[in-house]
Amino acid sequence: MSKPFKNLLNNMSPERRERIKIKTDVLKNEMALGELRQALDLTQEELAKSLHLKQAAISKFEHQSDIYLSTLRKILFAMGADLKIIAHFPDGDVLVNQFTDIRRDSDSNRKLAVS
Repeated sequence: MSKPFKNLLNNMSPERRERIKIKTDVLKNEMALGELRQALDLTQEELAKSLHLKQAAISKFEHQSDIYLSTLRKILFAMGADLKIIAHFPDGDVLVNQFTDIRRDSDSNRKLAVS
């Protein structure tokens, strides 16, 4: 007969429970695009519709290991998120903001062109 997970945790050392908690926190903050979509309770069809794409395109993006930043930004924006690029160095992290600036500049240029 299976045991409740809570009983297993209670029998572990505090150090082991802390290691499990840290690993769980890391896994919760690292998701593939498809896992993120599912966590947000979105279907591929719903996401595709909001991006004016076919469902097959979303499936393709979710299985690619290489994707344009602009495409990733659009997909994440449709999910309600912004894309931030962080360079991780031994001395600390740096937010790479040149892509945000380009987007802001292109939005401004688009507004100027429409005016």
